[in-house]
Amino acid sequence: MFTPHVADGIHRITHAHVNCYLVEDDDGVTLVDAGLPSMWPMLLAALEDRGRRPDQVRALVLTHAHFDHVGFARRAQEEWGVPVLGHPADARLAAHPYRYRPERNRFLYPFGHPRSLPLLGRMAAAGALAVKGVRDLSPLETGTALPVPGRPVVVHTPGHTDGHCILDLPDRGAVLSGDALVTLDPYTGRRGPQIVAAAATADTTVALDSLDAVAATGAGTVLPGHGDRWTQGAEAAARHARAAGAH
Repeated sequence: MFTPHVADGIHRITHAHVNCYLVEDDDGVTLVDAGLPSMWPMLLAALEDRGRRPDQVRALVLTHAHFDHVGFARRAQEEWGVPVLGHPADARLAAHPYRYRPERNRFLYPFGHPRSLPLLGRMAAAGALAVKGVRDLSPLETGTALPVPGRPVVVHTPGHTDGHCILDLPDRGAVLSGDALVTLDPYTGRRGPQIVAAAATADTTVALDSLDAVAATGAGTVLPGHGDRWTQGAEAAARHARAAGAH
């Protein structure tokens, strides 16, 4: 499903409870995250809806390199020549998006959280088990505005992965939070602002600490990797997520 204008000049593609985003300005389009492989036709349709061509996509920025954020990245890289940017600490994961060790066993965890099983099943049907890694990841520079459409400011927010980053767009009042803060956790089925469960997070203590960086953006709108947008402010979202704790 394509939802235009989830924030100023930012549009969302969502499928199987996974979100990725298009950020537009006069210079073209920045893609943020690459969802799942079956989202590729949705990306083409979204570009057409916005009156954009593939050659106007200037970059694909990964908030992190788990399989459900790398989905069509290699295809965009190979077919369109789009540079794929990610934090250097996630470079190995980008090449091998299933090779990570979360705090708790991700295969057994859903059986203790049965509400997650339909969500994970939809992700699997959408290609979550067939993601190809990304070659030649370009390193993200943190603490500065990227020279790509939208000029997002990259903030390192480790915990979910070592190289997880959020993208702050202060002139648009929005932050793309990736999985540093979500409003739906596919591994538990829980809704509302939270960090992702230990089944998919490297270090939940560090992830909770990184909520301070999300709050510090002061953004009015939070656009997560999973779940609906949050429009009550980044500070309130982080407060709710801290209260929800690790799970």
